[in-house]
Amino acid sequence: MTIETTGATPPPSADEVLRTTRSVRSGLDLTRPVARELVEECVTLALQAPSGSNIQNAHFVVVTDPERRRALGDVYRHGWEAYQESPFFYGKLPYDDYRQRPDEVARFRQWAQMASQQVDWLVEHIHEVPVLVVPCVAYTGVGRIYAEAGVTRDVPLPAVVQAATWGNILPAATQFRLAARARGLGSCWTVVHLFYEKDAADVLGIPYETVIQAALIPVAHAAPEEFHLAQRPPLADVLHWDAW
Repeated sequence: MTIETTGATPPPSADEVLRTTRSVRSGLDLTRPVARELVEECVTLALQAPSGSNIQNAHFVVVTDPERRRALGDVYRHGWEAYQESPFFYGKLPYDDYRQRPDEVARFRQWAQMASQQVDWLVEHIHEVPVLVVPCVAYTGVGRIYAEAGVTRDVPLPAVVQAATWGNILPAATQFRLAARARGLGSCWTVVHLFYEKDAADVLGIPYETVIQAALIPVAHAAPEEFHLAQRPPLADVLHWDAW
């Protein structure tokens, strides 16, 4: 397994990949096909992520068919409309409430404006992105145990069960994005299609009762400038030793 590079540019180090894997939206190249082999390499690396009890129930639905991408894009846009009306919409976030310093409030408001433009672009063009990846976690094989415990698909679950469930797919999906970045592929983590997850399942033939979708990840080639450091809080603000 090799990492695709351009010209004499050496492949990025592990630290560089971790530092510079950004959410790429309008920087996704809609005109350049993504080789199947690159996607398969990324999924192969993603499957090396650990899973609880070594259950290995992560799955990846890779969508390249234009008609299915168009249908999935419609579900995404429908979900985006629902998201905008929800209390969780990022445009309604009270930055003043949880950012104490005035400079942070101003910076986050500027970020929200820039992000809005990027997100609007993706909403309009997501069906044109050459590869859409839907990471999933399957209850197949353990579904009977859940059912006997009274757990149905969307019942509120205690945090420990939620953590165990998502812990079997989110690390793998993250490794997929890191592997993609190492190969010059941009990606973005999106979830708003999950407002209408059943519709997406119908489009993709996903067995809705036993398989939960975790995200919708657009993937395409991206220019090198899309991979860069981001502003983050000072370490002292978020690192807690021994106690909060």
